[in-house]
Amino acid sequence: MQQPNLMRRTVAELFGTYALVTAGCGAIVVNSMTGALGHVGVALTFGLVVMVMIAATGHLSGAHFNPAVTIAFAVTRHFPWREVPVYMGGQIAGASAGAATLLVLFGPVANLGATVPSGSALQSLLLETLLTAALMFVITAVATDTRAVGELAALAIGFTVAVDAMWGGPISGASMNPARSLGPALFSGAWDAHWLYWIGPIVGAILGASIYQFIRIPVEEPAPMLAGTDAEVVHQSAD
Repeated sequence: MQQPNLMRRTVAELFGTYALVTAGCGAIVVNSMTGALGHVGVALTFGLVVMVMIAATGHLSGAHFNPAVTIAFAVTRHFPWREVPVYMGGQIAGASAGAATLLVLFGPVANLGATVPSGSALQSLLLETLLTAALMFVITAVATDTRAVGELAALAIGFTVAVDAMWGGPISGASMNPARSLGPALFSGAWDAHWLYWIGPIVGAILGASIYQFIRIPVEEPAPMLAGTDAEVVHQSAD
């Protein structure tokens, strides 16, 4: 199957990032107005919209929706550097359009879901690095290793986003995504320690991808079996 051209793939990235900001940051805005979702509901909304958009566009663009993910894939040689600026442009445009949509719908409520640290900038920087490293580790595992169950990629990544948001959100906002933070900041003016939402996710994504690359088992080597699996039972019976 021929891969869609760069323009179409970038448009897919734009739509995916637009959905992420509109639904995820929209959940923050709506929850601040109604209290109907709660923190868990907001975290699940982020995870679910990521899961849905990966399922919808993963076969078109790879479903990065995140400049940090795109850069990490390029660093680990899973994505061409020449296409990084184009993908990032699409992601930032999508996030900005999403924030603009929220501003039109609700006004500047809750800073349109902008991410700002609740504690020190250093604490949130380290937390964003950790959260994004965990997310990128999962993304690299399910997206680049042929032995992973590809059908579960959207589910695994979406739930990782939700889990990260559940425990990290109250402290740093659990952005893990420079575009997701930039869009609301542009239209709300909430720039407090905005730099950390670029440095933390980019460093974390490169770290997470590099760790998986380091521990990845070469294809020619057999993968270890889990205790109690049918394969292990058959092996023991043969002995």
